[in-house]
Amino acid sequence: MKLDRIDRHILDVLQSDGRIANADLAETVGLSPSACLRRMRALEEAGVIDKYVALLNQRKIGRRMDVFVEISLIGQSNEVLEGFERAVARSAEIMECFLMAGDADYMLRVTAADPADFERIHREELARLPGVARMKSLFAIRPIVRKTAFHLGDRHS
Repeated sequence: MKLDRIDRHILDVLQSDGRIANADLAETVGLSPSACLRRMRALEEAGVIDKYVALLNQRKIGRRMDVFVEISLIGQSNEVLEGFERAVARSAEIMECFLMAGDADYMLRVTAADPADFERIHREELARLPGVARMKSLFAIRPIVRKTAFHLGDRHS
């Protein structure tokens, strides 16, 4: 789907306020409410808008630590990769997982309340992941930038 200026403007507004009323969104982007709703539905149907969520404040729910875990697997066969990826997808503790190029095969992001909670996660979740040859944990001191909105270029010209 090719995004025009109005589509990008709609997406920009929705990324900062996903609960905005359609009438308010339409006014902001300069469309009638019905035209705005048609565009939103088209963006949803095309998969540009993946889903609507509430972003929680990690610290306010007691998840004060971010831990990045580098994973190296025992091999690169489809069976090993797919088994690991299925296990990661089932874990409620793993917030993000990326297939990597370089020294590690995967990079995970885990959140924990404190070091004891991370130890529990390590023991109950990470150590049980299949196909793992090596694991290295990196503890973040504090986040500097954490974005959820994608820059979509010159949206409003």
